[in-house]
Amino acid sequence: MSDLIFIGMVFETTIIIIAAIVLALILMKYFQKKHQLTLYLFLIFLFYLVAIIFSWLSKILVLYSGVEYIYNTTLPDPGTLLSWFVLRITDFRFSFFFLTIAIFISYILKVNVFEKGYNRVHKIIVIIYGIITMAYSLLVYERGNTLVDAGAFLLIFLYMAMIYIPFFISSYKSFTLAQGKTFKNAFISLALMSVFYILVPFNFLIDRLMILFGGSGFSLFYFLAWIFVLCGMIASYFGYIRPKASE
Repeated sequence: MSDLIFIGMVFETTIIIIAAIVLALILMKYFQKKHQLTLYLFLIFLFYLVAIIFSWLSKILVLYSGVEYIYNTTLPDPGTLLSWFVLRITDFRFSFFFLTIAIFISYILKVNVFEKGYNRVHKIIVIIYGIITMAYSLLVYERGNTLVDAGAFLLIFLYMAMIYIPFFISSYKSFTLAQGKTFKNAFISLALMSVFYILVPFNFLIDRLMILFGGSGFSLFYFLAWIFVLCGMIASYFGYIRPKASE
């Protein structure tokens, strides 16, 4: 199992480095043109990156911290403030928390790109569901209970679907109506970003369900999830941010 964790750590290190480079490029484009939508995309990707960093940190703690209750689940939780944070890092709960923030900012981006203003009822639903998801991520926790963890993945997946399916539909409609290659590329890149980000929690959920049914974890689906995060960043950078900034 430690070999799989090490492979996951190396993999996520690579993803973090590439994502950080893309983020730096996005920030440079924002400072050049001060385009508000570019800032929203930067914040979305920043919180995705923070989520990956916490996932990476979980592996560092398991492999190198030397704290026995982290990697030996038969030992009791000490019940300290430190163990509260550490166990939620190692079980990816902080990653869920920051993914939820990224999804909410994606909702703000969608409204600003495709709509004239907020639908009050929908806005309240999005905010309340986001709060529930963040609260579940940090507070509804039972050490070693994969089913409870799968519930967190399911909440994230449904939140993603709530935001990114309409995002995809709006992006694709705009793509079909747009005139000119630059605008078409911009909207199709946002559509692709939506699809990639819906696939992130979907793949994590499959990986968690495989553990529930006796798998060891770190399946292909686990690695695909973070790859899709990076694909979403790259698609929106080259299709939307870079051409937009050059206009």
